Amino acid sequence: MKPFLALSRTTHGILDIAAPAFCALLWLGKFPPWQVILLSLFTAFAGYTAIYALNDLVGIRMDREKFSGEGINQGYAVEASDMRYPLAQHVLGYRSGLIWFFFWFVLAFIGAYLLNPAIIVILVAATGLEIIYCLLFKVTYLRTLVSGLVKVSGPLAAVFVVAANPPWRLLLLQIMWLLFWEVGGQNIPADWNDVEEDKRVNAKTIPLLFGTEKAGLIVVISLTLSTIMSLFLPLISPIRLGLPYLLASLLAGYFLLLKPGFQLYQSRESRQAAKLFDKASYYPLAQLLIIVFFVVYAGYLHQSIGFGKF
Repeated sequence: MKPFLALSRTTHGILDIAAPAFCALLWLGKFPPWQVILLSLFTAFAGYTAIYALNDLVGIRMDREKFSGEGINQGYAVEASDMRYPLAQHVLGYRSGLIWFFFWFVLAFIGAYLLNPAIIVILVAATGLEIIYCLLFKVTYLRTLVSGLVKVSGPLAAVFVVAANPPWRLLLLQIMWLLFWEVGGQNIPADWNDVEEDKRVNAKTIPLLFGTEKAGLIVVISLTLSTIMSLFLPLISPIRLGLPYLLASLLAGYFLLLKPGFQLYQSRESRQAAKLFDKASYYPLAQLLIIVFFVVYAGYLHQSIGFGKF
């Protein structure tokens, strides 16, 4: 089972589920029925498991080419495993990996249909974008934006679980917030950590094409924009999220995004890029914990007012 979990980067995938959970609570302002919560969590897990596996399935040749020299690099704490890239390391057969992908994709498809058939479109689009992202590895650095769109798809699907007709301007705010987080906190740091391997195969990544100084600047700008946009997310919620929420969100952005981002810009070391990737991976979880607290608090106030009137 370990090779399959490594193929789907399950630890990272579970952390990623925090982003759609946060967005669902933000839009709804309360906890949905427990049946919806369980089905949503299962569907999200299935979707992330399938998409992460697809990444290695499509990129198997490039991965083997990348790590044909000195082998697999250390990676990041959230993905630390001797079985990283199990297909490239011949730890797992391609056919087995393909069956694993289709199994979880079908389950995600069924879950999406039960939650809201419109989510199927998002699931299929994310799958296609992931394939495009992998195929652009040696073509253009703009694949970074494609990666951002893939990462946005899960939280976007979560919105359509709890909101029948969400306003597009608020959806765009959420999309851009997540897009800048993914670009600055995940994609560029991941490419930065793999820069030596990517150079070997003539990959087109931002750290390789623009150098570490410009790449670091892009990271800082992206994470700054993401943190600023997070302060406007309360516009989405039906509950009142005041100054305490903004301060908590700002602190999460500072410690998990801005501080490690500036440290990477100053040091320009791949080790610091891995640290940024790890800390940024916990950013959606931090946001989820913050919104959970305020949703629970809002529910408590509502009950207290109700009892007072009675």
